[in-house]
Amino acid sequence: MFPGSSVIFGSELNAWPAELHERFPGGARARGGTMFHVNHEPGAEIHHTDPFAVPAGQRSPVRRLRGRLAAPVTLWTAPGPAGLTVSSTLVAEGEPDRLLGLIDPEADLWAAIEEAGRFAVAPLGPPHRQLADRFAGLFPSPGGLFATGSWTETPYGPVPSDAGGWAGCRLDTAREYGWGLLVEATIEAVDLAEESTPLLHYRGRYRELTD
Repeated sequence: MFPGSSVIFGSELNAWPAELHERFPGGARARGGTMFHVNHEPGAEIHHTDPFAVPAGQRSPVRRLRGRLAAPVTLWTAPGPAGLTVSSTLVAEGEPDRLLGLIDPEADLWAAIEEAGRFAVAPLGPPHRQLADRFAGLFPSPGGLFATGSWTETPYGPVPSDAGGWAGCRLDTAREYGWGLLVEATIEAVDLAEESTPLLHYRGRYRELTD
């Protein structure tokens, strides 16, 4: 989980032992041992909702508010390397220019940033959906997070070669903020590619800009 993001984790189904298939032929098992019925009759309706989602009336209004704020999807990386998908990135112009973001304090990324004192931030685009899920811990990454794809090495951390650019940041300070860690940094370098389309996160899904 990454508190700086509004990605909602999907339910993962675990395989059943053979004896459970024999005892419960019409069911399936979800992580945590909960059973739910699967209708195998022809014409059965498939529901496109999460059967384990919190009922609408019980959801946190603050979480629902956050879900209604479209957020840019960015990838933060640091020497090590380590990386994390973050959707709470904010840039503040000034002298010096600053960058802020909320991240998971228990993420490997924070340990790498704390040790190196610097990190890179790259805005992601629509082609990076799977990459974003991988660094959010929602998609398998055999061989490691950086094992696939094309990467450009920078003094601040590796960045996707096809990203819309990147910013090199020097860590200034960090403090607990809500359930996350508010990271404040000074922007030391900016390398922008040609105009690119951003990947957004809105109400639990990736979105793209439309005219």
